Amino acid sequence: MHLVMMLALTFTTGIIDAVGYLGLDRVFTANMTGNVVILGMALARAEDLPVLGPLVALAAFLLGAAVGGRSMRGARVGWSGRSTTVFATVGVILLGTGVASLAAPPEEGTVWGTAVTALLGAAMGAQAAAARRLAVADVTTVVVTSTIVGLASESRLAGGDGRNAPRRVLAVLLILVGAGVGALLLGVHIGLGMGVAGVLTLGVALLGHAARERVQPA
Repeated sequence: MHLVMMLALTFTTGIIDAVGYLGLDRVFTANMTGNVVILGMALARAEDLPVLGPLVALAAFLLGAAVGGRSMRGARVGWSGRSTTVFATVGVILLGTGVASLAAPPEEGTVWGTAVTALLGAAMGAQAAAARRLAVADVTTVVVTSTIVGLASESRLAGGDGRNAPRRVLAVLLILVGAGVGALLLGVHIGLGMGVAGVLTLGVALLGHAARERVQPA
């Protein structure tokens, strides 16, 4: 069950990163590797690359991950009430930002656009911290580079057993499809992708909480 929920969040991550990169001046709000690379090139004075957006997203992601990690500290193994709280909070932030963006579309270089970048970055950082606590192998929800490395290096071609290949392939495909869906939703309105991701994240929080309640002792 945890695997399915983390894969669903990986899909939403693709949506959010597509919204950020295409709608907020080439900023990744979940994939921090991309931001660090863009920031490095921008600081080397590569033309037409943003500096403020990646810096804001990186700082907000770190803050969100710190808050998420603090919230999960001491929680029991597996899904806990704290997991529900963190994922539900992420869903509310995404949905609320999406609704607000429907009323006032964020534009790059504006205060509101920077605020949206910060909100999305913080939400993704908190999500990553809570997902890390659940420790579903090969599914971090926010990055697939390590997943691809594991897929290749432990494949039968590399002499491994390929045991976790299906979940690794699904994680890569879902973030790919999520990015495609995010790009399509962006063509309708920038707030729509955030709203859809928020609703899906809230659904994961509710599903996880319900599954947790069913296994609690009477």
